[in-house]
Amino acid sequence: MDSLKIALAQLNPTVGDIAGNLEKLRAARRKAAQAGADLVLSTELFISGYQPEDLVMKPAFLAACQKAVEALAADTADGGPGVIVGYPRKGETGRHNSVAVLDGGEIIAIRDKVDLPNYGEFDEKRVFVPGEMPGPVNFRGVRIGIPICEDIWGDLGVCETLAESGAELLLSPNGSPYYRGKVDVRHQVVLKQVIETGLPLVYLNTLGGQDELVFDGGSFGFNADRTLAFQMPQFVEDITVSEWERGEDGWRIVGGKVAALPIGEASDYRACVLGFADYVNKNGFKSVVLGLSGGIDSAICAAIAVDALGAERVHCVMLPYRYTSEESLSDAAACAEALGCRYDVVAIEEPVTGFLSALETMFEGTEEGITEENLQSRTRGTILMAISNKFGAMVVTTGNKSEMSVGYATLYGDMNGGFNPIKDLYKMQVYAVAAWRNTERPEGMHGPETNVIPQNIIDKTPSAELRPNQTDQDSLPPYPVLDDILECLVEREMSVEAIVARGHDAETVHRIEHLLYIAEYKRRQSAPGVKITRKNFGRDRRYPITNRFRDR
Repeated sequence: MDSLKIALAQLNPTVGDIAGNLEKLRAARRKAAQAGADLVLSTELFISGYQPEDLVMKPAFLAACQKAVEALAADTADGGPGVIVGYPRKGETGRHNSVAVLDGGEIIAIRDKVDLPNYGEFDEKRVFVPGEMPGPVNFRGVRIGIPICEDIWGDLGVCETLAESGAELLLSPNGSPYYRGKVDVRHQVVLKQVIETGLPLVYLNTLGGQDELVFDGGSFGFNADRTLAFQMPQFVEDITVSEWERGEDGWRIVGGKVAALPIGEASDYRACVLGFADYVNKNGFKSVVLGLSGGIDSAICAAIAVDALGAERVHCVMLPYRYTSEESLSDAAACAEALGCRYDVVAIEEPVTGFLSALETMFEGTEEGITEENLQSRTRGTILMAISNKFGAMVVTTGNKSEMSVGYATLYGDMNGGFNPIKDLYKMQVYAVAAWRNTERPEGMHGPETNVIPQNIIDKTPSAELRPNQTDQDSLPPYPVLDDILECLVEREMSVEAIVARGHDAETVHRIEHLLYIAEYKRRQSAPGVKITRKNFGRDRRYPITNRFRDR
């Protein structure tokens, strides 16, 4: 065989939907067959969806995945393209993260993942056992190496072993979550293997939101001469048929297309929309509801919701109290009008007064303060949850990463909700993304072309409006300062001394570090949200709630 067509199925599976994932791959195989493909490559653990976590500990789940793979193998008896499919497998020594190679109506080979990641969002050593060092698979006379995800990222030499044992090309199914700039990181990882093995390598990445994680696709291939042979798009399903030719120097991908990829705020926004849309849709919610305060956080969340779901599925509610300004009322109304979604006003004066009246005797003789402020937030949260219960709409919570870091949020109040699309965006990133979305609309969005957020919402001083003339800066440093300190503490794990050396006030840094630690109990009770940065709260950063350490 001197030519080969390999279809790359960059698809969006759903964890646990074995039948649905099987049918999705079958449809991709039919499309690939029409294009004359010899082989279809799917992504890591495609049949189960990725990440399946502790689902793989259920024997019934593993059995259902095995049955689906066998059914797909039977399909290949039709003489069409073979399939490389990822699935969790029950082996003799334990559970494996595996791929099966299917052709001629049979499972012709099985390969297991060797290098199991156990850092950040990955915890595979807990549920899988590593496979043996693999050799290539003979597929219709072509020796194909199939390193699975971490097998090309780690240092165990899996690709080198495959090359030494006769592999002619490498096809790598992956489950690589998004963070900004991740595509460049993946390119460097693949180039390292191409240089070390002298073989062309295809990197196929999964797509879609799974709880906090977003898988952005962005699959690609490099030829042995280190040139980018093709680049698939990010954030959309795609089936690309790569064409291969065998020459004197081995196999080469020819005629590939290079898609333009979003960068910066554009990629962050698309990740937020994809993660939010899949969480809502895959969990069966028909609509969402959120409190629209007239501030930047709720405005960008409303825009994400409309872009993800369509205006008809988004319900915005303004919940004013005596401290809510006319400016906030007009800004919230203008934002809802710009987005085209339903907008209601539910005043909270009466229920807040009722709570205060009920507590009057107990609170007698005490100073009014944060307790009374939090009653406003908790009243709003109760009303939004009541709307959710009555109409089946999921509550969207809207706190940014800066606030979640320092506990500038109220449990059972503004933290109420099922999902937070901006949970991993710092405040200044929220502003940048909002300004970008006002001038651009990515392909596939359901919202307006531009100007989705009134400019006054972006320009005005942020305030929770829980007391007269309140601003966020009454309690926190300016957000550019706060965000830089937090990024140093959270993403970079820098010492206080090193952060102060960047020009920050020592007392401020110590205070922010303290707030970061004591807010851990709140974050443990917060809604899940899209991972955007290299280190999000939850999967990536697991600090104890009870913690007396301070860097002094």
